[in-house]
Amino acid sequence: MTKASDKVTVRSRGLGKLKREIPLYLMVIPAMILVAIYSYGPMLGLGIAFQKFIPTRGLFGSDWIGLDNFRMLFALPHTLGVIWNTIFISFMKMVGGIIVPVFFALLLNEVSQVRFKRLFQTMVYLPNFLSWVILSGILIDILSPSSGIVNKIITLLGFEPIFFLGNAKAFPYTMVVTDIWKGFGFGTVVYLAALSGIDPSLYEAAIVDGANRWKQTLHVTLPGIKGIVTLMTVLSMGNILNGGFEQIFNMYSPMVYSTGDILDTMIYRMGIVEMRYDISTAAGFFKSIVSMIFVAVSYLMADKVAGYRVF
Repeated sequence: MTKASDKVTVRSRGLGKLKREIPLYLMVIPAMILVAIYSYGPMLGLGIAFQKFIPTRGLFGSDWIGLDNFRMLFALPHTLGVIWNTIFISFMKMVGGIIVPVFFALLLNEVSQVRFKRLFQTMVYLPNFLSWVILSGILIDILSPSSGIVNKIITLLGFEPIFFLGNAKAFPYTMVVTDIWKGFGFGTVVYLAALSGIDPSLYEAAIVDGANRWKQTLHVTLPGIKGIVTLMTVLSMGNILNGGFEQIFNMYSPMVYSTGDILDTMIYRMGIVEMRYDISTAAGFFKSIVSMIFVAVSYLMADKVAGYRVF
């Protein structure tokens, strides 16, 4: 009798909890509908990657050709170079996008004056609110080899002006530096929030043990934010093949295709400009599969190396 009554009690509690959570489930339904329409619905279009797609016939009327589009994609002379450009630029952005915000957050955390701290935090966070359409116009003027302020300073120092957006060697690094400059304010806010969660008693214990500020940073601060650094790294691994379409599309030119062309810009040209929908879909599908693999591997590495689990 006791076991039966316990089961009835557990069941009644479960039903009561479900009734209390019904409004929450109802609130989630509109978001689920939007995700289904705009995220899962378009996945039907992935079938174009396996077809000789003819727009007048549509998705269900075009002939299926298997993996021929993928073979044609990798047979193109510039595909491997574009993949390398994408990985190189994305990896540099990922590394810089972690190191710079952490470093700046550590410096900002040492500022004792609250007003100056908030001022610096606001100044570095402002570019994050501007789109690349606006920033690209600003940067094109600033980096101009003839009238840009950066090249004027370089000239005053006795060096030759650099065509940052027209030199194939300088272009990838220009994209990396400008992307870090735009986004490191957001990362700084994230890491400052993580720093505020470190137990102050740990610093007090370190001081008692004779640790200076460097030792406190090394043995207390950095281990204290290891979890959030790991999380941000894992999340950024999924974007390893996203070189930053908005940024590069608004700032590149045919002169820098050899080092600045990435998968997204190549897909745009093939799909929108040249209307080669089947091959561009195959390229996008390939990019999604590789990104998924990177995310899975980064989850495993986060668990093995740092003992951190996202799920």
